[in-house]
Amino acid sequence: MASLIACPHCGPRPKEEFTVKGDAAIARPAADAGEDAWYAYVYLRDNPRGRHKEYWHHTSGCRRWLVVERDTVTHVVYAVLDASAQGETA
Repeated sequence: MASLIACPHCGPRPKEEFTVKGDAAIARPAADAGEDAWYAYVYLRDNPRGRHKEYWHHTSGCRRWLVVERDTVTHVVYAVLDASAQGETA
């Protein structure tokens, strides 16, 4: 059986309709931040184990940005929220 993601706009949809876009916990540096801060923001990423929030894009559906909280080991999805409702943007 295909894994379903509960899109808050479209309802349960196959995971293949979504694109994972990265860590939702990383804060964007200020525009005048130094080169090191921007390098770390763009290129350096942790590979967390366990429960984690990520930006997902509903590419083949409503095309909205979502924040998906899932376990990176078991792939269990705990929550799916609209990124704009969280005050977050990708």
